[in-house]
Amino acid sequence: MEKLSTTVAGEICLSKDPGGSMKKWREIFGISQTELAAKLKITSSTISDYEGGRRKSPGIGVVARFVETLIEIDRDRGGKVVKQLEKDFTPESEAFETHEFFSAVKGPEFMKRVSGTCVANPSRLKETQIYGYSLIDSMKVILDVPVHEYMRIYGKTPDRALIFRFVGNGRSPMIAVKIGRFSTDMKPNIVVLHGNLDLKNVDPVAIKIAESEKIPLIVTEKSIDEIRAELKKYES
Repeated sequence: MEKLSTTVAGEICLSKDPGGSMKKWREIFGISQTELAAKLKITSSTISDYEGGRRKSPGIGVVARFVETLIEIDRDRGGKVVKQLEKDFTPESEAFETHEFFSAVKGPEFMKRVSGTCVANPSRLKETQIYGYSLIDSMKVILDVPVHEYMRIYGKTPDRALIFRFVGNGRSPMIAVKIGRFSTDMKPNIVVLHGNLDLKNVDPVAIKIAESEKIPLIVTEKSIDEIRAELKKYES
């Protein structure tokens, strides 16, 4: 229940259109503006103004109360929607793991530790720093993780590197990053493609996405165990 409420609240707060996101979730729960307003002890026009963008974007306190009330109303009805959503929000197997650093690691230092080569935005790498990394199973995250779960990939901060494992040519991971940005309004500071990937075979579309998103793109064949060991010294 807590995971569900945190994810829904996070999506609303991070959305470029929080009012529209509020409306979406209210409709998913099948709750009318009138019923929700009565439970929140506010007017239905207030909810309408939020959803229509006519009122200042709600703060995190308002959003938390909004989400809690949706869940409470559904629970009173038998909890059918919550049960379905919690099922949908749970990947069949863990598709990623997150690691946090105790202090910033500069881009060039990180690239050295993973024995990588930068194939897009090398000049930006010099001014980039990260506070952690996420190790991602490329296919699992694309097939098993719902878009609304993408914010979990970023751990405590988006100022991190996303290391995609089992990469073919790099297109799918970069498309996932781009989709994730539209969903969460977050993007990583660095993306690493890991696998039997020849530098000449990196998909041009992957490079183009990295360049348009201004994300340094690194390729490495160093073993994951060695990468973990190299980065362990920075972890909190």
